[in-house]
Amino acid sequence: MARFHLNWRKLLTWTLLLALAAGGYYYWRQQQIEPAAARYRTAPVERGDITQTVSANGTLNPVVLVSVGTQVSGTVRRIYADFNERVRQGEVLAELDPSLIEAQLAQSRAALANAEASLRLAEANEQRARALYAKDYIARAELDQARQALETARGQVASARAQMARDRTNLGYTVIRSPVSGVVVSRDVDVGQTVAASFQTPTLFKIAQDLRRMQIDTSVAEADIGSVRVGQPARFTVDAFPNRQFQGVVRQIRLNPTIQQNVVTYNVVIGVDNPEEILLPGMTAFVTIVVEQHRNVLRVPNAALRFRPAAADDEGERRPAEARRTGGTTVYRLEGERLTPVSIRTGITDNRHTEVLAGALRPGDRLVVADLSAKKQERNQGSRFRVGF
Repeated sequence: MARFHLNWRKLLTWTLLLALAAGGYYYWRQQQIEPAAARYRTAPVERGDITQTVSANGTLNPVVLVSVGTQVSGTVRRIYADFNERVRQGEVLAELDPSLIEAQLAQSRAALANAEASLRLAEANEQRARALYAKDYIARAELDQARQALETARGQVASARAQMARDRTNLGYTVIRSPVSGVVVSRDVDVGQTVAASFQTPTLFKIAQDLRRMQIDTSVAEADIGSVRVGQPARFTVDAFPNRQFQGVVRQIRLNPTIQQNVVTYNVVIGVDNPEEILLPGMTAFVTIVVEQHRNVLRVPNAALRFRPAAADDEGERRPAEARRTGGTTVYRLEGERLTPVSIRTGITDNRHTEVLAGALRPGDRLVVADLSAKKQERNQGSRFRVGF
């Protein structure tokens, strides 16, 4: 009797253990089999505008920036223009000490006077020799010598006059005048400084012709330059006014490439109106060029184009291959509790949405953009890995 009672208690214990194990397994399976709506994150297919852009950085510069230099050497005696001053064309900006050039001009005048005196003597000798030769008092050779002396004297006079004109011109170069009307953006000399124009022309001033018209010199990568065209609109911001957006237009695409560390870029010039003159030369501009814009088109989120299910069936594996062969891609539509691959052909993108040119999609379709259960498993595995250590 005691043995029967003991066996009954063991049977009851094992029955309870099996029931608890079965219940635990059932609960675990129910946790593993999540509804598709809870397992996947989706986003709708919708209609809207898509603007494809190209981004680049550049520097603001005046459209015309003139470097004013000097053709003669000397010491700066006076300066009449300073930073940010407006000047007119022909206005005096600075003066160099003219003492040496004035001395050279005086020497040239003396040389010219000497040459003219020699010319008058040569003319008198030539006339005298011609009269004597007419009366057969001198030989033909003496007449030719007199004529040759006259031509030499005339050449010396011409040379002396040219030298005097050169010195007079150099004297005029000691007065530095503005070649254009504009604003002085740079002054590189001070009173008493010596400038030497022997090998290259030194820059004394830089004048921006009109700060109301500016340009941005940007560097666009070769991968994006094919979609940039003259006349396309552009938007840009500067650090000085972070909450304000300015407008511009692509004015020129320069064909001369720049290669740095095997990266090829092209200079794209953006024309900018600056009526308030708040944009200053040298500012860094963050430019967005609008290369194409489509309105009220069917569009899908870019995350849906990147999504691929963890375990795709044969049909799901075959369709992406077909989409690649036809130049399209595959997205996955959530229909009830199953994923349906849909092949589409895409158009332009704004890095958030992509235009759908062809495919069996309609506004309102839910496309899968992420698998939440896969991310949850990754987090769990990471937690177990950290706990194990």
